[in-house]
Amino acid sequence: MESRYMEAMLDHVRNICLALPEAVEHIDGFGHNTFKINGKSFVISGESEKGFSLSFKSDRETQELLLQKEKYLKTPYIGRHGWVSIQNPDREDWDGLTSLIQEGYLRAAPKRMVKKWNELNTK
Repeated sequence: MESRYMEAMLDHVRNICLALPEAVEHIDGFGHNTFKINGKSFVISGESEKGFSLSFKSDRETQELLLQKEKYLKTPYIGRHGWVSIQNPDREDWDGLTSLIQEGYLRAAPKRMVKKWNELNTK
């Protein structure tokens, strides 16, 4: 994969994740860009042999629905905890991915942050 494509994808993920309150970026021991809230991961992105990979925290119900779609797969090692991955997302995928990233954030965030998020986004 082209490095410009990889950088553009990472920048897109970074813009979505770091716009969320108190979200931080961390490079994990495998070199993946990991986005966390209160020490808990909600998005992991990086390069794989197939290109750009994006994984996000989900619940099992959402995971089951997404796995029925061709583009999504159960994240290796952590998929049993509801994590879902997508390889090389298209431009059309990003509206849905933004919502899924936000849901992952809310699953990892402390209750006070979820309450604050809900107040800000229901007005």
